Amino acid sequence: MYNIAVLPARLASTRFPNKPLAKIHGIAMIGHCYLRTRMAKNLSEVFVATCDQEIYDYVESIGGKAVMTKDTHERCSDRTAEAVQKIEAATGKQVDIVVMVQGDEPMVHPDMIDEALAPMLEDSSINVVNLMATMATREEQEDPNEVKVVVDRNNNALYFSREPIPSWKKGATDVPMLKQVCIIPFRRDYLFEYLEMEPTPLEIIESVDMNRILEHGDRVQMVPTAFETYAVDTEEDRQNVERHMAGDPLLESYKNVSG
Repeated sequence: MYNIAVLPARLASTRFPNKPLAKIHGIAMIGHCYLRTRMAKNLSEVFVATCDQEIYDYVESIGGKAVMTKDTHERCSDRTAEAVQKIEAATGKQVDIVVMVQGDEPMVHPDMIDEALAPMLEDSSINVVNLMATMATREEQEDPNEVKVVVDRNNNALYFSREPIPSWKKGATDVPMLKQVCIIPFRRDYLFEYLEMEPTPLEIIESVDMNRILEHGDRVQMVPTAFETYAVDTEEDRQNVERHMAGDPLLESYKNVSG
């Protein structure tokens, strides 16, 4: 199978301008994401999809592969789909599964990629997977930048929200509070099918793409992960991740990469 990862990244960010190139332990954040994703066992190749020449040049400078995309995309899935088409045209290979990995998750572990891929490699009826993790603090649960998810007994997603779900106001303190971890494998054809679906009210009001799939009656398989990761949306987040990555064994394996 030709399974690839695509990391969508762009410099324009209202909360943290030039975020992908922000340094963490001397290495640009997108560099951490790329180099760590590339270690996954079940990937054929890894690409960064960007509309910014600075990001493209940086990825090339560390021996990576980058694809230039339009600067009009508002969603990561649209940028990823354009990258898939360009990769297929350049390689002559059709992608089987594309794993969308956010470029602001510098603590991503390669085993997380393999965890997310495992159900799809075992069951051809699964078209899309998300990782999920337990939130450790009330601060995370209240943070609108963290996407929360509730699941059924088979770990199929029931709903995604930026609000604390299930509700703390109703005594849900004994119910696991789960967050979406943005490693999302799509079967290639389903990604393009998803993009043809009409946007939906709950997707729009929650600003969570996966709700579109649920509202159209399809399934999102959730896979638990025990790996601790933190996304970077602000300078404070960057400093937090830098603290957590101190002494990280994966970082030790690529720390000499030019920043």
